[in-house]
This record gives sequence, C-alpha cells and structure tokens, in this order.
Amino acid sequence: MIQTYGIFALAALAEIAGCFAFWSYVKMDKSPFWLVPGIAFLVLFAYLLTRADTELAGRAYAAYGGIYIASSMAWLWIVEGTRPDRWDVIGMTICLLGSLVILLPSRA
Repeated sequence: MIQTYGIFALAALAEIAGCFAFWSYVKMDKSPFWLVPGIAFLVLFAYLLTRADTELAGRAYAAYGGIYIASSMAWLWIVEGTRPDRWDVIGMTICLLGSLVILLPSRA
C-alpha cells in the first residue's frame, strides 16, 4: 500500500502541475507555451494512475482523491504561499482517512 500511495503522490503532483499550467495561461495571462508542459504533466498523471496496485479503476480514482486533496493543500501552502487553515486540515484529514478505508481492506 505504501507503493500505491507513492504513485498517488506523484500522480497528484503531475495533475496539479498540469492544471496549474492551464490555470496560469488562462487566469494569469501566461504564454501559450505553458500549455506544452501542462499537457505533458496531465499525460504523466494519467499514466501514473494506471500503475496503482488496485484491480478496479474506480477504486483507484476514489482512493487517489484523498492524496490529491492533501497534495493540493501542500501546493496551496508551498507554491501559492497561503497556509491551509484548520478547516482545510480537518477536511484533508477526513479525505485521507477515507482513502485508507477504501484501500486497506483485503478483498480477496
């Protein structure tokens, strides 16, 4: 499961970076050249999700959601310079626990 969460963390970084490139182009009037790495990161994101150790895509996507939310909060703090407030942290914690509940049980 640790390897799966590592893959999810890399996928989240790729997804957020790809989406941020599009955000920068549209909302921050950056050059259209920002779209090139944005597309590359989004392709990497999709590929990484296929590497998760789960049998069903929907379950992988659901469990990934908790990691994506935690990664988004880290991005908010590190890249955008805004520290998550207690409600952000509470919501993130709930989502991470939900992710564990989805992946932890053995379904053999």
